[in-house]
Amino acid sequence: MDIVNNIKILQNQFRSKNYTSVVQGCKKILKISPNNSYVLNLCGLSLQNLGEHKLAINFFKEAITFDGKNFAAMNNLANSYKATYDYDRAEEIFLNIIKNNPNNIKAINNYGNLKYSLNHFNEAIELFLKALKINSEEINILITLAASYQSIGEFEKSKKTIDKILIINPKNASAHKMISALTKYDKQNKENLDSMMTLLKDKNLTKEQKIDLYYALGKAHEDLKDYENSFKYLDKANLLKKEKFPYQIEEDKKIFENIIKTFKEIDTSLFKKGASEKEIIFICGMPRSGTTLVEQIIASHKKVSGAGELIYLQNVIYNNFFDNFDFNKEKIINEILRGENIIETEYMNLLKSHKFNTKKITDKAPPNFRWIGFMKIFFPNCKIVHCTRDPRDNCLSIFKNAFGSNHMKWSNSQRDIGNYYNLYSSIMSFWKHKFKDLIYDVKYENLVNNPDEEVKQLIKFCNLEWDPDCLNFYKNRKTPIETVSLAQARKPIYKSSVNSNIAYSKYLQEMNKILDIN
Repeated sequence: MDIVNNIKILQNQFRSKNYTSVVQGCKKILKISPNNSYVLNLCGLSLQNLGEHKLAINFFKEAITFDGKNFAAMNNLANSYKATYDYDRAEEIFLNIIKNNPNNIKAINNYGNLKYSLNHFNEAIELFLKALKINSEEINILITLAASYQSIGEFEKSKKTIDKILIINPKNASAHKMISALTKYDKQNKENLDSMMTLLKDKNLTKEQKIDLYYALGKAHEDLKDYENSFKYLDKANLLKKEKFPYQIEEDKKIFENIIKTFKEIDTSLFKKGASEKEIIFICGMPRSGTTLVEQIIASHKKVSGAGELIYLQNVIYNNFFDNFDFNKEKIINEILRGENIIETEYMNLLKSHKFNTKKITDKAPPNFRWIGFMKIFFPNCKIVHCTRDPRDNCLSIFKNAFGSNHMKWSNSQRDIGNYYNLYSSIMSFWKHKFKDLIYDVKYENLVNNPDEEVKQLIKFCNLEWDPDCLNFYKNRKTPIETVSLAQARKPIYKSSVNSNIAYSKYLQEMNKILDIN
């Protein structure tokens, strides 16, 4: 076998994202040359791109065994540890690389990304700035730096960083989208809008660039109260995203039905699990229902830390109780009957990396409304806050925003959004019937119309003494924000988004007909 020539073929396949073929080809070479550190790393990297992180880790470790200075393999190993939530090991490796290879920009950037994922934004910013001293024109680093500044409310620094990106590459659609989110457009402030309209004429734009521009233009035209053009661009963005991320509701429908069927037959009052000294305040509901606002209010309290949007609960539940898309009811019962509380323990172990020093912690992951039965059993001292909003306003807001989560493929068409909302409504009716007063509803419209009273009642439900900082949440930089709500949640409470659907009602007839509104 001509190993050199075969490696070149595999490199081309990797660039073409044909990762399965690369893995197969690497394994053939490794039968002849098992100590080839480069091929071991390439195989691991391909598995990593296929989402097979545990398998990838084995190949990266072998590559490092045969070449102790294979910094690329070390970097990839740390990234796979990060992807499997083994943050301590990932950090140890990144620090080791940077110690031995101080100008390794990939390791510095990836270490910054690790800090970013843990909401340690100030540390992340330091690392991104350090990386940019090595190469000031690394656009991906500048993008994440701008996002980090936004997350802690440093909007001017974010804007300056985005301006740098557009000087380097005026066609960077992601930067234009970030500018749009930070800008309040009017007749005197249309410069960036004109630039985006000009860029849209470029016939070489990728699908991803078009999606970013369409969302940005939709937002800009809404600011100008040009709802016809706003909807036109938002619709184009969603159509392209729907092509990129196909979705069939049957999968989610099956999961929701299995959850209801399983917990209908479980008497949760019979089980008394031990609890951690940490108390989690789970804030859930549909995306864009006010969950970020509610977290900012609660987490502004001196005795509360805000964790932001975590996926830990979902991952622990999937890892322990799912077989394909079915709940394994027997596993749930067995785990309930055990003396230990493995679910809460696994969750708390993941939370340790955030280094919160308060007893109460908010977990603001909207889709956690699916797991309320698990919260009740495995987190006996938790609080559950459910955010609600007028369904038409809520679903319009989802339609207007781009979500990065792989679990929100349903958010890219009126039909899918309406049908998913009905699934959500159905399961919440079930939980409310089963747990009655254990779930505290915060209605967005009530919150913005009567914040003084509503916030005080919310804080009381969380078993906290009154703290006036909770009404001044928009002045607080204690809890970072990394969702699409970041600009709104840094402002005082405002009422302009109530009944926002009216301006778009003639364009949303398909969605509004589907919504089960009583």
